[in-house]
Amino acid sequence: MKFTKMQGLGNDFIMVDCLDKPLSGDISEISRELCDRHFGIGADGLVLILPSETADIRMRIFNPDGSEPEMCGNAIRCFAKYVYERDIIKTATIRVETLAGLIVPQVLVEDGSVVSVRVDMGEPRLERGLIPMEGPAGNAINEPVSIDGGTYKVTCVSMGNPHCITFVPDVRSIHIADIGPKLETHPLFPRKTNVEFIEVLNNGEVNMRVWERGAGETLACGTGACATGVACVLNHLTGREIKVHLAGGDLVIEWAENNHVYMTGPADYVFSGETI
Repeated sequence: MKFTKMQGLGNDFIMVDCLDKPLSGDISEISRELCDRHFGIGADGLVLILPSETADIRMRIFNPDGSEPEMCGNAIRCFAKYVYERDIIKTATIRVETLAGLIVPQVLVEDGSVVSVRVDMGEPRLERGLIPMEGPAGNAINEPVSIDGGTYKVTCVSMGNPHCITFVPDVRSIHIADIGPKLETHPLFPRKTNVEFIEVLNNGEVNMRVWERGAGETLACGTGACATGVACVLNHLTGREIKVHLAGGDLVIEWAENNHVYMTGPADYVFSGETI
């Protein structure tokens, strides 16, 4: 199997072109083996490039634990760079079929190379049942959640996948390996959730750490940054366009007046290879 390793802000992925030949076998098990950082290639996810009957192309992604999330913002930037620079899709605007619906990245090109990708991530879902999240109908904004005797105020948003955002004074002081998985698997979230810890710096900047569903702490999360932008506005903490500082670098997030969320950031190659 030939593959290309890519990364977006340190969130790394194994890209496999399945346009002419589908990947055979148990894909969940393949993802667990390939994403293992000691016995495999090592990655935060396995990304399959597939034909689509409803869009220009289709993306599937599998986590290191074998689960299949609906979407991944950093992965789709890598995906867009890959298919454009390999002439699979020859237009700068690319319609991508995902489990979260149609996602539309636009590659920003200089001298024939993609320097960044701006993605229309669609409209955020705020209704609890659409996240999904247990409880009465309505939105979950600054809602208390109890864990081990402590209380966390959370705002929940779906960007096609579930996110639970909590604002903290200092993201560096958070024991994320302890709190993250407890929020991820909290009974409130029937499909589990991604968890973002946010420190607001000013009206246009935040620091973010993320515990990703099925992957643990990662250096960046694109959909999490998008959900964070929405949560900041809902809690009257920032403007509608912010720079999100993550461990792997920065993303620019805009919740536009048309209710769509736009994410802009880089994507880069790491290496290519072939499994044996």
